Amino acid sequence: MSRGSGKGLSLKDKLDGNELDLSLCDLNEVPVRELAALPKATVLDLSCNNLISLPSDFCGLMHLVKLDLSKNRLQQLPLDFGRLVNLQHLDLLNNRLVTLPVSFAQLKNLKWLDLKDNPLDPVLAKVAGDCLDEKQCKQAAVKVLQHMKAIQSEQDQQRQRKLQAEREMEKKREAEQRAKEALERELRKREKAEEKERRRREYDAQKAAKQEMEKKTKKETVHTRKPASSSRPPQPPRHKPSWSRSVLRVLLFVLFCILCTLAACKLTELQHQPLCVSVNTLYEDVVAALQNHKTLQNMLQHNSHQ
Repeated sequence: MSRGSGKGLSLKDKLDGNELDLSLCDLNEVPVRELAALPKATVLDLSCNNLISLPSDFCGLMHLVKLDLSKNRLQQLPLDFGRLVNLQHLDLLNNRLVTLPVSFAQLKNLKWLDLKDNPLDPVLAKVAGDCLDEKQCKQAAVKVLQHMKAIQSEQDQQRQRKLQAEREMEKKREAEQRAKEALERELRKREKAEEKERRRREYDAQKAAKQEMEKKTKKETVHTRKPASSSRPPQPPRHKPSWSRSVLRVLLFVLFCILCTLAACKLTELQHQPLCVSVNTLYEDVVAALQNHKTLQNMLQHNSHQ
């Protein structure tokens, strides 16, 4: 195997106590699997190689306490570099780094850091300082951690604001959806009511038309029957009995009774009875009065002729 991959090396031959020196090995890849097999190698020197990047599984070497990556060609560190939580000493001198991953803020045990000779972002370069001596490198570790924690906090806040905005947007969409559904329900309800009203009007119209047809049929039936009844001979009008006719009948009956009484008193043996005597006397007086009245009338007529 090629030496550049590190797989042709005997790592145990490079191990001295807890220090593993892989510097100046012309490596362009890190033998992560072999390194993971040596957990007692807490100090790792990978300086002066041709490393452009570190594999993501490199961050699983959490037993590392001191790491020297100086004088390589690293352009960036893995995003989860902060998993190396036991790291205390980190040398990144003379690489091609511009920024550090936000997870760098999780290296809470970091005490020493060198970032010289990297094309760092101006803000990060100012925070890191020159690291010309032990004191400055220790200060660099503290300040860079604070800076990265601030960035992490800001990103967390931005993430929270984004999540909050997304939640608000989702609530707004849900509210709009509910309003839309409510409007659709109201429209459907209104359409049903209008349809019901339309059917009711049609029913009323049909009912009225049916009633009108029945009336028309009845009228036609009446007109059809009238000629047959008109062919019959007219019946004489029936006179209703009036009050005067009833009185006349009573008077005739009384007169008849009087005549019968006179006949009985004149022509029968009853004429000697007291009642008949009175009746006969009354009759004779009436006849005499009538005769006198007739004589007077004749005299008046005679005088009028003279």
